[in-house]
Amino acid sequence: MLAADLLALARRGDGEAFRLLVEPYRRELQVHCYRILGSVQDAEDLLQDTLLAAWRGIAGYEGRASVRTWLYRIATNRCLNALRADTRRPRVYSAESEFTLPEPTHRRAEPSWLEPYPDALLDELADDVPGPEARYEMRESVSLAFLAALQELPPRQRAVLVLRDVLGFRAAEVAAILDVTENAVTGALKRARAAMAVPDRESAPLPDSPRERRVVDDFARAFQAGDVDAVVAMLTDDAWLTMPPLPLEYRGLEDVRHFLATVALREGNDHVLVPTRANGQPAFGCYLRDPRTPILHAHGVLVLTLSGDRICAVTRFVDNALLAAFGLPRTLRPRDDR
Repeated sequence: MLAADLLALARRGDGEAFRLLVEPYRRELQVHCYRILGSVQDAEDLLQDTLLAAWRGIAGYEGRASVRTWLYRIATNRCLNALRADTRRPRVYSAESEFTLPEPTHRRAEPSWLEPYPDALLDELADDVPGPEARYEMRESVSLAFLAALQELPPRQRAVLVLRDVLGFRAAEVAAILDVTENAVTGALKRARAAMAVPDRESAPLPDSPRERRVVDDFARAFQAGDVDAVVAMLTDDAWLTMPPLPLEYRGLEDVRHFLATVALREGNDHVLVPTRANGQPAFGCYLRDPRTPILHAHGVLVLTLSGDRICAVTRFVDNALLAAFGLPRTLRPRDDR
């Protein structure tokens, strides 16, 4: 059925026609919300808000813009409202540790609420992106480095940069989406570009390539063996380790080594890493063996950022609730260990 026919039926209250009309945009809208908000759960919540608002407003949709642009207008403004309200999630975090963490190289002013995005969901979007270069650009636009830099921008600049540079909307379209002038869009984009400082990832191995798998496998073996020296030997000289949402950053080999030796890989910690992927990068569901039982308990999601044949960043997301998005359980038994 043609989109025009679906639209006509949806305007008359046909829920199935509306579902078919908006379904092609569901995943890309969720990823759009994720880029702006930095949270998978918040993105899904805002996607549902967007679709509900679209259903309620479909009768008033005049067709001056495409259905896709109309949906992006609703989603973007819902996201900006959520950022202004700042009530999306409780601002509570803990070190999840019975001992004092070492003094960090740098302490952020506030927690980072960035969360990892499962590649399994990105794959659904990648199927609709033509050509390897376009797919590479799509994955780069959800890389942890890009998302972390994006979250530092003011909300309006964040939205403008995503709409213009990532999604390719024209300045006039963005002005209509945000209900501002084209000059305001141009100015916001200029400021956003100037403020963005994203590390160069061109030297990173291709996803799932033999080169990447070799680095990832070596890291997993060393980490699971508790071999601090072997892990550190795989890092770049300026490597850094973070644990969102904790506002702590460990930078450089010595500080990362000290953290690994005294916290993550200290004696008695027995880890099991279950491979997955997040944000176009190699990742693991991290589990810690209970010394009193055969049970393995969830210990967050670990994401690696590669530079050539070495690792330039290790990010451990401490919220065990994130594992569900990757299809991973909270606990494992030895027979589940893989």
